Amino acid sequence: MHRVSLPEVGTFEAWRDAARKALAADIPAEDIVWQRGSGGADLFGEETVLPPAPEGARFSVPKSFLQTVRLALWHRDPERFARAYAMLRALQAQPRLFEDRGDARVAKLNALAKEVGRDKHKMTAFVRFRDIGDPAAERRRFAAWFEPSHFIMEPTAPFFAKRFGDMDWTIVTPDLTAQFEAGKLSFAPGQAKPPLPEDATEELWGTYFRNIFNPARVKLKAMQAEMPKKYWKNMPEAAHIPEMIAGARARAAEMQAAAPSLPPMRAERITARFADARAEVPGEGKMAEALAGCRRCPLWENATQAVSGEGPLEARLMFVGEQPGDREDLEGRPFVGPAGQVFDRVLQEVGIARDEVYVTNAVKHFKFRPQGRRRLHQAPNNHEIDHCRWWLDLERERVRPALAVALGASALRGLTGDGTGLLKRRGRLEMAGDQAVFVTVHPSYLLRLRDPQQRADAEAAFRADLAEVARLMA
Repeated sequence: MHRVSLPEVGTFEAWRDAARKALAADIPAEDIVWQRGSGGADLFGEETVLPPAPEGARFSVPKSFLQTVRLALWHRDPERFARAYAMLRALQAQPRLFEDRGDARVAKLNALAKEVGRDKHKMTAFVRFRDIGDPAAERRRFAAWFEPSHFIMEPTAPFFAKRFGDMDWTIVTPDLTAQFEAGKLSFAPGQAKPPLPEDATEELWGTYFRNIFNPARVKLKAMQAEMPKKYWKNMPEAAHIPEMIAGARARAAEMQAAAPSLPPMRAERITARFADARAEVPGEGKMAEALAGCRRCPLWENATQAVSGEGPLEARLMFVGEQPGDREDLEGRPFVGPAGQVFDRVLQEVGIARDEVYVTNAVKHFKFRPQGRRRLHQAPNNHEIDHCRWWLDLERERVRPALAVALGASALRGLTGDGTGLLKRRGRLEMAGDQAVFVTVHPSYLLRLRDPQQRADAEAAFRADLAEVARLMA
């Protein structure tokens, strides 16, 4: 019997190296006991030193297996390492085995990976930093406490390093502590929950959370599925949830009683703000028809058609992209091309219904460069974004969403007038006049990444952004 101990940091790489050596030595899966963390001798004896793999030894496995195992090994299942090694051995005899989702061993590894992926998503959405630094210091310093379901601190820490690279921070969990100082990420042993001071920004966050809460759309099961109660104790805004739920019925009744006075007031605001709208928009509700005749910038000359926004006018959530792509230009609808498919899939994963949101673009005509039979996308310039902002403002006035999401720098400029510093502003809430704006990247950014791991990490970050949007709107 062999016993292999894996470190608490670099666990996947250590397992991969040990598994290669064991496979080269043809050690059966049942003859290895795996453990994470240091440990002394037990009934299986001392630590086994596996012989190095022979020179030139190579083992072939599907890429999907490695991607799954990279997640599954962070699960708390005590058999996870043995399961992965047993599958590795089986794949040498049956190279396509991992394609069989009906195989119990394959299904179990996929289930472990899915649970870890969900736990990572929860961590990126529900970590709340407290300011613990000296206001006079050059770099801000923050700390947070989180209790994950699995050993996800190491694989999730790079997300926070990218998102909060302009500050020093510490995230403490019972299993592992991540520290980011002066741009360098390191790990230390896990700790008990430290005493963290209250942060002045928590009151502002709570105020915003109360203001966006819609008592007429309270869905407790959906909210708790996305934001389980176990996380509430470490989230400052969660303290307001019981009070808001308790008063939801009364507030909804007040909103209903006040509803008859809203349409005239809304129409009056639209008319006052766009006094020249009647000269360019022939009749109420005919924005698409008016947009087809837009000549505000030269982009209309080569585009097939203008692409207006799509979605219910009573939508509380608006997504703003850059411009129509090739498919959108031909079909006349926003977000139906490859980036739109990524967008739809991530929306579904975080629980946002596409048919309940309003989707549009900062620029309404497709800008491209012809190359043979293909039309290659070109980003709109500031002049084109600014000229098209008239239409975007009109859409915002017609829909009046509680929150607008800027997907990329062009959308950010169209909404706020400034599209610079997208990655530094990503994940933040900003105000454009009286409009709350959440900043993230455009889904086409994910498609441009060629490295599979970079794309997977970027999609996880994008999913976390939209999950935050879903939580804000719950």
